Amino acid sequence: MSPGEGHALMLDRGNLKRRNRVNRVVTISSTAAALFAVAVLVIVVTSVVTKGIGAISLHFLTTPMGLFGDTSGGISNAIVGTAIIVGIAAVMAIPIGLLVAIYTTEFAPPRIGHAVRFALDLLNGVPTIITGIFVYGLIVVPQKHQSGFAGSVALAIIMLPIVARTAQEVLTLVPATLKEAAHALGIARWRTTVRVTLPTAAGGLITGALLSVARVAGETAPLILVCSIFGQGVLTEPGQALASIPVFIFQSSESPSPEAHTQAWAAASILIAFVLVLNVVARAFYARSRKRMGA
Repeated sequence: MSPGEGHALMLDRGNLKRRNRVNRVVTISSTAAALFAVAVLVIVVTSVVTKGIGAISLHFLTTPMGLFGDTSGGISNAIVGTAIIVGIAAVMAIPIGLLVAIYTTEFAPPRIGHAVRFALDLLNGVPTIITGIFVYGLIVVPQKHQSGFAGSVALAIIMLPIVARTAQEVLTLVPATLKEAAHALGIARWRTTVRVTLPTAAGGLITGALLSVARVAGETAPLILVCSIFGQGVLTEPGQALASIPVFIFQSSESPSPEAHTQAWAAASILIAFVLVLNVVARAFYARSRKRMGA
């Protein structure tokens, strides 16, 4: 072995050792970051459940909330109101989001597709309080009163970019060979999209829809502006202001009563449980979708 070859071999060994050290550092740092994130989640959930478990009861779940400062009631009207507001928002946002995703991934020219994706990313980054102010001026001011419908519109605006961007990513994962096989048989593009692309990506599309519902279920800022002054009892008319769990948590946390604070923690525990269930269901649909697409 010549002196030059020996020197090159020593350099290679030194580089290999350095790369191994860097790899270990990055691996340890990444693992520590992941453990830290999980630990934060566990601490938050444990803290909320521990502080609120004492107020959770059948009475709490089936009794409407009382007047401000009255802790003898429950959150049945808030549960019903949240279901109505989020349900209407989902009906408005999910179909539009899916159609936007289908257009941008299957039919739109690349320039238009990039512009729409950029607009969706900007809309997704807008603070929700600004969305609430916009809906307040758009609906509440002309109507001169708050309403559950206004809250649904605000949540739908927040949901729209989440549904659209998630659906776009899922549709791009559909194997191109499936589409090419359909085109080779002379099937029109729109029929290929309806009969091949959408059924293949159905699990992922449902996952995105469920995640968007979980995302807006706990939104508070827009609802405080457009749907926070409501009457007593279980109200179901979207044309009037409806109670909601996030607003109940906010109002109870502002009360000087320790019992009200406990109820706020209890309502937060129920909201976390709802979001957890939606995420578990979404993960199940996502796993099914990946298996179906062969990922």
